[in-house]
Amino acid sequence: MTEAHGDTHRDRKRHWAFALAGICVALFLAMLLALFPALERVYLGQSGTQEASTLTLAVEGLTGSLRRFEALPALIAERPELAQALRTPDDTALIGMVNDELHRTAEEVGLSDIFLIDPTGLTIAASNHWKKLSFVGQNFAFRPYFTSALAGNQGRFFALGTTSGERGYFFAEAVRDGSEIVGVLAVKFTVDAFEEAWRDGTNDIIVQDDAGVIFMASRPDWHFRSLGPLSPDTRARIEATKKYPMDQLMPLQSAQEPFDERFRKLAITNEDGLTERFIVQSQMIPEAGWEVSLLTPTEQAWSRALGTVALTALLFALVGLIATVVIQRRLQLQERIKAALSMQEELEHRVTQRTAELKEANRLIMQEVEERRAAETLLRQTQTELIQAGKLAALGQMSAALSHEFNQPLAAVKSFARNAVAYLDRDEPEKVRQNVGMIDDMADRLAAISTHLRNFARRPGEKTEPILLNRALDSALVILEPKMRAAGCRVHRDEMEADVWVLGGQVRLQQVFVNLLSNAVDAMGDVPEPVIDLTVTQDTAQVVVSVRDRGTGMSEADIAKLFDPFFTTKEPGKGMGLGLSISYNIVRDFGGSLEGANHPEGGAVFRVILKLAEGKTMAAAE
Repeated sequence: MTEAHGDTHRDRKRHWAFALAGICVALFLAMLLALFPALERVYLGQSGTQEASTLTLAVEGLTGSLRRFEALPALIAERPELAQALRTPDDTALIGMVNDELHRTAEEVGLSDIFLIDPTGLTIAASNHWKKLSFVGQNFAFRPYFTSALAGNQGRFFALGTTSGERGYFFAEAVRDGSEIVGVLAVKFTVDAFEEAWRDGTNDIIVQDDAGVIFMASRPDWHFRSLGPLSPDTRARIEATKKYPMDQLMPLQSAQEPFDERFRKLAITNEDGLTERFIVQSQMIPEAGWEVSLLTPTEQAWSRALGTVALTALLFALVGLIATVVIQRRLQLQERIKAALSMQEELEHRVTQRTAELKEANRLIMQEVEERRAAETLLRQTQTELIQAGKLAALGQMSAALSHEFNQPLAAVKSFARNAVAYLDRDEPEKVRQNVGMIDDMADRLAAISTHLRNFARRPGEKTEPILLNRALDSALVILEPKMRAAGCRVHRDEMEADVWVLGGQVRLQQVFVNLLSNAVDAMGDVPEPVIDLTVTQDTAQVVVSVRDRGTGMSEADIAKLFDPFFTTKEPGKGMGLGLSISYNIVRDFGGSLEGANHPEGGAVFRVILKLAEGKTMAAAE
């Protein structure tokens, strides 16, 4: 009896727990259903506020253009030749001159068209007189801007051109001969440029006239549509002025509803049945009677609201899961306490053993890290020494040419010095001064060669920074000039920009070019007229320096091993096989690459590909 009573009590508690859980779930779902529209409304308001500046820019752009062009008709209409042309429309020479002046003025101020209309509405001269669809001969008496200007007021009107088929805004002013109005001058500017700029954004922009017709839009298929049906009177006025094509004046399938004092909601369904929803804000241009509206898609706000609700649901579910786990763990913990007591001694033993193993593993890891650091340091030192050895080897190979390069100026200095002594004994100071000047020139030449060799031979730094490409090329050519002169080798070098900045190191890049140019000279030892082609090409991200010789080229087997250390095709004693390997690693350290291949027209070509530097200042030499 007692057990049955206990089971019944437990069942009741279980039922109450399930009921309470069901109530919590129902309340939670109701909260989510109320939370979603509230969040969506907040995010919609934020989206509209963030995009308000876009609407302001669009309005200011349109207003600025209107104000820029509205004064032009009055200024142009004051030209006396316009009134004279209206008085004598049969004077073809005068009409031709007026046509040319209107065309030139339209080009200068950025207008689409300028045209001169007589009192009957007939156009007698126009800036587009030379076009197939010219305004000349067209009658615009039906246009409101013409009737307004003919009455002595400024005319302004937006419409689709009946001749050109282009949408534009028209300004018109009366042309007077004294106090008499003898005709009308009208100007037109198109709005296509505004729409092209609007299409680049994530929002849509529409401009409606006072009748509610959309005459400008970021989407061309919205042209001449409206957000609601037009009244018969409105359609009649539009048809009378031929403002828009009547067959296109159809309302969009749309629905609007208020949102707050700043925004409203708009839904537009296209011909495919797809509905787009927007938050809309508008601003008037009073002088034109236009309403400019910015349509911001609601998808982002809807997605943010949905994401927030989903995250909230996930958090609540996570809290419920954690609570469930905690309760289960508590029950399981009571059962495990007894087992844990019996296993405590064994666990302590295992912990002690595992701690010792971890300490040993940690010691071995630290030992391996130190060994790798030492190996990396040794590798870096070895590479540096290898680069230095390669440079000194290159200098050694050029020693004979360098000796001749130094001996020739020294012999000249000695000869000029003897001449100077002889002229001094003859009391000819002017000739003494000339010989001393020549000695000074020879000394400058020796100093320049010595400076380039010293810079080339010193150890480079390891930094990669913006450097001048042409400085490295010039230095390499100066160093190799004796060797190339001795070999009778010419360098054909394309002109390049004075300041081409690349990422690298000045001395290391100079060594790369010395190695490639020296190899090119050696490859043409049997060529009667050796020539090296040195070209530099660049794009927005990289620079390619090509060094081509006119030698016999390379075999496929040699190309596969070009950049292997100690590989050389030169005779024993003439090469260590390190130059290309060192150059390859140097260029790779710069973030570039070095490639070698046979040229289609003969010989070999090596391409050094370097990254363009973004900085515009020359870093210090290494």
